[in-house]
Formats: sequence, structure tokens, C-alpha cells
Amino acid sequence: MEPRNRSEGTIRPGVETEGGARHPGPVLPAPRLARGILIASLLSYAGMTVLNLLDEKLSPGAMAIGLLGLVGICLMQYFHSTPDAQRRLGRRKYLTLGIQALFTYFPIVVYGNWWGTMAGFLGGSLLLLLPTRPAWALYGVVSASMFVSPLLSGRTWQGSLYLSQMTMLCGVVVYGLSHLSQVIQALLDTRSELARMAVTRERLRFARDLHDLLGYSLSSITLKSELIRRLIPVQPAQAVDEVAEVLAISRQSLADVRTVASGYREMSLEQELLSARSVLMAAEVGVRTEVSPGKVSRQVDTVLATVLREAVTNVLRHSKADSCVISVARFGQERIRLSVVNDGADPAHRDVSPDSGSGLGNLATRLEAIGGRLIFSRSDDGVFRLEADAPASQPDEPTVPTREFAIDGPAI
Repeated sequence: MEPRNRSEGTIRPGVETEGGARHPGPVLPAPRLARGILIASLLSYAGMTVLNLLDEKLSPGAMAIGLLGLVGICLMQYFHSTPDAQRRLGRRKYLTLGIQALFTYFPIVVYGNWWGTMAGFLGGSLLLLLPTRPAWALYGVVSASMFVSPLLSGRTWQGSLYLSQMTMLCGVVVYGLSHLSQVIQALLDTRSELARMAVTRERLRFARDLHDLLGYSLSSITLKSELIRRLIPVQPAQAVDEVAEVLAISRQSLADVRTVASGYREMSLEQELLSARSVLMAAEVGVRTEVSPGKVSRQVDTVLATVLREAVTNVLRHSKADSCVISVARFGQERIRLSVVNDGADPAHRDVSPDSGSGLGNLATRLEAIGGRLIFSRSDDGVFRLEADAPASQPDEPTVPTREFAIDGPAI
């Protein structure tokens, strides 16, 4: 179920598992429900004060003034309990707290200590709007005042302690429910942002994979098609063989696009080495490939295969190479390095397509994800060197063997 950035109803987050299935998670109350609980609690405490006023048998005028004051305190408390009230009020919070304190303590002189239930609202506002230490200190002062004041007016210590505890409880409830609404809103905002980030990350993955796959495949098909056009008049049998390779590359490209769409794709460095040889030779580039024995994890094997594919694509699109050396070797104990060196690198020689791509940036991102790095440079004599090194294995990843073999050809 898609997360919703809404304040109505409830949100049921799901846990995504392998294969895309989602298990329902706990139901989270939306901010509107949390605010409803807060309002119900404020009205309940206000109702208790109304009952206390009725017991005092006040005159109609005094009762009306008391009810108006009660409404004012409730509205002010709800305003203090709204999200970001502290940020929106700024220094004005001291003025609103002073007004609330006046509305809290002045009526005690008229209506007696039973109005002191409203002191709990003041305690909650202090906790919500002031820094932690002074807020809790003043909260304690407000609670103590509702013990001392009734005691001085002649009530028993048990009754005075009851009023003080009611004040403390009311303040904590108001503070907790106000924060509950804010926390739920922050949770939903965070979930919505995470969903947007996941969509953006998936778009980047899809674009990166398409660039790495189709850029190489289409370059290979283009080169081999040009070779076939030259071979048809003079060597039709070899042209037929090249057509078969073009068909194989096309089928593989189709399969790659499908795996990119599904989100699961593994590549083989060994297969890419063989494919690179075929493509470079079709472009009349002399190739020498040297591979040391060893094992690498599947993830590293896929990343290095992707690096090699993009490197060969760059040789074909951005240089006039006559020779290329590809090597894979271990260094240190647990790292592996892929190196591609070609001549003919010319900044002015680029593919004529309107989009030159972002292959090297994609490769650097892929390598950083597995703890590797990408280094490339071009010398003054037109030799371009690309090196990618990475850990040979990843945690909890199976390894695959890399055979030792060499493909001879003209070297730099």
C-alpha cells in the first residue's frame, strides 16, 4: 500500500519483502485522530471545571464570566498545543503564557481553588513552549502553588494534595497528547519523504542501468552492422557470422532491458571480457586481455563487468583507438583491480549523439556502493587509462571464480 501524505483516516505501513510482497504493519492514527483525542481531553478537563463552578452556586453573571474565561483558556491551550506553535510564536510566547497565567490565577480569587484545575493547562503550555529545564521547574512551581493555595485557604492537606496532583496530571496529559499529534505528523512527513526518495532512487537506478546496458549494446550493433556492410560484397560467409553475433547482442539487450525493469540483474566479468574482445576487434582495435585467477563475489563481479562495458563503450565512442589492454588482477589481500588502457584518446572526438551520457559518474557511484573507487586519466600522447578497484568479496555474498586466460593482440 502506498503511503499517504494526508491527515485523514489511518495509515497502515507495510514491510516490503522479497518478490515485492508487503506484510501489513501496525495501524498508525493520523494527525486528525490525534488532534481529536487532544480536543476531547481538553473538553473533559474543562467539563470538570464547569461542574466545580456549578457546585459553587454562583450568580448567573459570575457563571457567564467564568464560562467565557474557560472558553478563552481552552482556545489558548489548543493554540499552544498546535504543531510548530513555539516556532510560530517566537518571543510572543512569553506574552501568551503571561495572559494564560493571568486567566488561571485571577479567577481563583473569585471562584475559589476549584478553578485551579485550569492550572494544569498552564503547566502543559509551559512544557510545550519553554526550554526543558525552566519549563519543568515552572511546571513544579505551578503544581506546588495548587497545594499551598488551598492549604492556606483552610482546606485539608488531603484536599490540597488532590488539587496539586490533578494539576500535575492535567499538565502531563496535555503535554503528552500535544506531542503525540506532532510526532505522528512528523512520522507521516518522514514516511512521505522516504517514499519520494525511494522513487527517485529507483529512477536513477533505471536510468543508470539503461545507460550502461544499451549504450554498449547499441554501439556494438552499430559497429558490427558497419562491418557487415563492408563484408557482404567481399566475404559473405563472414558477414553471415557477424549477423549471427548482432542477433545475439540484440537478444541479450532485450533480456537486459527486461531485467532492468524487474530490478534484478547480474553480469559476468568473464563474459564481458569475451564480448569486449569481439566488439573491439570488429572496430579494428587490437586487444590484449590479461586476467589473474581468483574469486569475487557476485555483486563485485557485476559491478566490474559494468565498468568494463562502459569503458569499452567509451573506447568506441570517444577515441580513435588502435590498441587496448584490459587487465584484471588482485592486489593486496582482499582487493581486485580492473584496468583498461587505450590509445587514440582525443577530447575532440566524441559520439555525434545529442546526449553524451554520464557513464563515468554512474561507474563511480556503483563502485562507491561496494567500497571501491574509480580512477581515470589521459596523458598528453592520447593514452587513456581507467582503473577500478574494489573489495573482492562483500558480506554475505557468494563468490564466483574468474578463470585465468589471455587474449593476444597488438598492445600499447
